[in-house]
Amino acid sequence: MLTLPSVVTHAQAVDTARGLKTQMVSAKTAVVLDATALTQFDSSALALMLACRREALAAGKTFSVHGMPARLSQLALLYGVAELVPSAI
Repeated sequence: MLTLPSVVTHAQAVDTARGLKTQMVSAKTAVVLDATALTQFDSSALALMLACRREALAAGKTFSVHGMPARLSQLALLYGVAELVPSAI
């Protein structure tokens, strides 16, 4: 499981993406982002999740998000991408 930091805004998105990309290599068949620590975010968090999804699917892995904050889920619905960032079971 890959863990998102507590803050993912435009200012942190690039560095966070680099770190996650490195960690994704070690994921065997599934990439699960743990978003439970996420407390401060903007639409960059969604962009980051979508980038992780693209990387995972391109590598033949599944993708899901664990513990997405309700506000971020609402933002995903608003932008029409909620189905692209599914909740982990």
